[in-house]
Amino acid sequence: MKSPLRYFAVLVVLFGQACTDEAPTGPALSDEAGLELRHGRGESDAITVMTQNLYVGADVDAVITALATPDPNDDIPALLDAVATIERTDFAVRAAAIADEIGPTHPAVVGLQEVSTIGVDIPPLGVSLHVDFLPILLDALTAEGLNYVVAIEHENFTASPAPGISLTDAEAILVDASRVQVLSAAGHTFAANLGVVAPGVDLQRGWVTMEAVVDGTPYTFVSLHTEGTGPDELLLQLHALQVGEMVASLGTASPAVVIGDFNAQPGSPAYQVMVDAGFTDVWGALRPGVRGYTCCQAADLSNHNPQLHERIDYVWTRGLGNARGPRSLQGRVDLFGNVPSDRIRNSAGEWIWPSDHAAVTASILFPRGRRI
Repeated sequence: MKSPLRYFAVLVVLFGQACTDEAPTGPALSDEAGLELRHGRGESDAITVMTQNLYVGADVDAVITALATPDPNDDIPALLDAVATIERTDFAVRAAAIADEIGPTHPAVVGLQEVSTIGVDIPPLGVSLHVDFLPILLDALTAEGLNYVVAIEHENFTASPAPGISLTDAEAILVDASRVQVLSAAGHTFAANLGVVAPGVDLQRGWVTMEAVVDGTPYTFVSLHTEGTGPDELLLQLHALQVGEMVASLGTASPAVVIGDFNAQPGSPAYQVMVDAGFTDVWGALRPGVRGYTCCQAADLSNHNPQLHERIDYVWTRGLGNARGPRSLQGRVDLFGNVPSDRIRNSAGEWIWPSDHAAVTASILFPRGRRI
């Protein structure tokens, strides 16, 4: 018999610890894409970072739903559909596009979510699929003449719903080895997680932390991925607990840069946790009034026009020119994977997006010699 979802049990725990806050109504937003750098021509330093959810390549939630239902007849069709979609979304091609974007912007630090290792062997059905995202991306970066190395990779969970089928989800931080000296790095698992939601599927999420020196300046970096599976009323509070746990671990660390897929929109409880901890939403500070949607394209990435409808991927800073408030922040922030010209062709010649999430790249400027 299949195990039931634990959503309602988790809801009881979460609502016992926190109350729901409604997102405030903000000013009208636009889709304007242009931006002029908001800084003078004087001497300045900068730190450039990027966050990218790589996207596993198929709708995993659909597979989890099929596995969690009492009917066993929907399991194999859901798995086979996911395998076909993963082949169509062709991570090797997508990795090359992401590496091509990293080249010109040349971020010192790149935070990655949904760093997947996929293994499917079902001999009776003639199915065999093996994809390991991280080495594929590193090879693509090398092909671009870039020297990025793994500072930290942290496994969130490995789902093994049936013999011969496994999916490992991880997150990682890459650094430009020529500019970044890694002092320490560690992976963490959130105490608040959904746990077992289907046979062989134990959803655990977390974050990675790195202390590093970039161009002579010490920083604390974090990349995280909060839970994305479950009903909205559950996720609002779960995200706040997960982000709060990460923030508490940082203490007063400054300068600090937090990047990642928060699965939480501006005005949500999780967003407010970051604001209350003294962090500035870089997109909100540098692109006020511009939507900056980062999620989500179609599951098979085949849509011609963007289907992004929410902003859930962020770059946050504390102590980098924003100690006096968001308006003091200077620099630029941009998206990749949000306009049709960012699409690429898969091995079958079909147009696809580099990910179902747009990447966020931010360059934060501050007067040379000053870290406020």
